[in-house]
Amino acid sequence: MRFQELYGHEKPISILKSAIARDRIAHAFLFHGMEGIGKRTTASVFARAVNCGGEDPPCDVCASCRKAARHNHPNIITIRAEGQFIKIAAVKELQARMNFRPGKGKRVFIIEEADRMNAPAANALLKTLEEPSPGNILLLTTARSHALPMTILSRCQHLRFTPLPRGEVARFLREKEGLDEAAAEILAASSGGSIGRAIEMNREDYLTLRNGILDHLAQDDPADLLKRLAFAGRFGTEREDVLEALRILRSGYRDSLFLRETGEKEKLMFRDRAGVIEAIAGRLSGRDLLRNIAAVEAAMSAIVQNANKSLTLEAMLIKLA
Repeated sequence: MRFQELYGHEKPISILKSAIARDRIAHAFLFHGMEGIGKRTTASVFARAVNCGGEDPPCDVCASCRKAARHNHPNIITIRAEGQFIKIAAVKELQARMNFRPGKGKRVFIIEEADRMNAPAANALLKTLEEPSPGNILLLTTARSHALPMTILSRCQHLRFTPLPRGEVARFLREKEGLDEAAAEILAASSGGSIGRAIEMNREDYLTLRNGILDHLAQDDPADLLKRLAFAGRFGTEREDVLEALRILRSGYRDSLFLRETGEKEKLMFRDRAGVIEAIAGRLSGRDLLRNIAAVEAAMSAIVQNANKSLTLEAMLIKLA
């Protein structure tokens, strides 16, 4: 894959290409931005580019690029969490490799979801960042840069990846996923600028869940607590399922607030359900919608921190206006 095949992110890509052209590449980069917008893909392309032997790197045809395409390039090493965390053993292995200069090109370590390093791993990596060895580049990717120690953040060059324009997400879905224009537009509008999110939503059970949640919101009665508590059953039991349902709930309230304030249906995330969004906006005041969005976000934060899912959902549903 080449830089020109990436979707969006013109600014960070331009910075990376310029660094390669001038041969002034930082020893450590932090690629940060929301999940599913292309940080890891860009990191992979950049790693290929700094090792490419052709013109306009990466060329996709030289021996180095062919090795990278087969995922067996000795200079491109990806580090991922084992279970819940990236552990110190992975960083120690990285440091051991750094003791030997690469024979050709530059060795690139891609640390995916760097915020998942446990404290010993983060402390060990800090030593490497303080004393960078020549010929080695660290690429840290994260959707939660605030969770990384400030000492690590201060030693990396930051490249921010912003949500993609709706048109770019729709173009990806048409070109890579084979969706027709109408389906691509609906998913792109609901994706929040994330290609990964759009791909996840391209399934029937997601649309069923989304439509069920929105229909409930349109008919919700704060006085009927039993119905609300029964509604919690739609959220599932697994953490990722619960978070997905909460994201839908939050987006429904956000769309309703946006419609209430602007009246612009074409810019809604769930614009294919504009009638339902209009019903929610008509039932709740702007203050109520803001309060509900805050309650949903508080529940999401609690569940990310491993709070009891059932109790968190029940408490949130009772608070909703």
